[in-house]
Amino acid sequence: MADIFKSEAGRKEVLARYLGALDSWPVKSERRRVATRQGETFVLVCGPEAAPPLLLLHGALGNAVMWKFDAPLWAGYFRLYIVDVIGEPGLSAPSRPPLDIEVYADWLEDVLKGLGLERVSIVGESLGGWLALAHATRRPGAVERLALIVPGGLSSQLKFLYTVMPLLLLGPWGARKAGELIYGKARPAGSEAAREFFEFIALIARHCRPRMENLPKFTDAALKRLTMPVFAILGGKDVLVDSVTARRRLESLLPAVEIDYRPDSPHVIRNRAAPVLAFLTRSL
Repeated sequence: MADIFKSEAGRKEVLARYLGALDSWPVKSERRRVATRQGETFVLVCGPEAAPPLLLLHGALGNAVMWKFDAPLWAGYFRLYIVDVIGEPGLSAPSRPPLDIEVYADWLEDVLKGLGLERVSIVGESLGGWLALAHATRRPGAVERLALIVPGGLSSQLKFLYTVMPLLLLGPWGARKAGELIYGKARPAGSEAAREFFEFIALIARHCRPRMENLPKFTDAALKRLTMPVFAILGGKDVLVDSVTARRRLESLLPAVEIDYRPDSPHVIRNRAAPVLAFLTRSL
């Protein structure tokens, strides 16, 4: 069992705050648990039952709360299946197998099978983008549309090791500086929900251990198997993803890809709900 949390007290504090956030979810929802070969996986489901299915995969050190500001808009058009990735501070199993594309693709197929979903659209962010690519490159016929937000697996992650990780070893000040690199210095003002969100992110960073492995890169041959429509949002000031290389690979290997490149954006992309929805609903 992976040691995700630094202490039992920290685990209890994070999960208590998480459950509180789920209790105040902005859209009527239900909670499901799916058996997989890596242990039980938690899935938050919301949106009309008859709507097309949309799978959401969050990034590292995250959980379903990462989609709290996007879900109200997307749930008007889709049945959302918001997955807590294994080995992260959510309600899924703490299993953290080595970051192997096939291992995590197998896990995600178990999740989809448990939910009874044969073909879905997927939105994946960062680590979640890597997971989405792992599934889509292996089973392209099972993915309707693929939206990637600062996805891993397209370029090197060395910047993380040299810029962010050293800061995380410097206590609260370092954690705050690392947060500024990832989220940007300016934060949305005025909203109580936004304040609570950033407080929760800080709580997770304080009590949880990040993954230390680099995400394996997808080969050119694997990426060329993406036959579905693909949309990507990339940030020019991303300290975790080499967005220049990611953009170059996508454009050279997927001639029809749509890219929203934001030169001044950090790793966490704001104002992404509307452009992602425009892409996802184009065929509806």
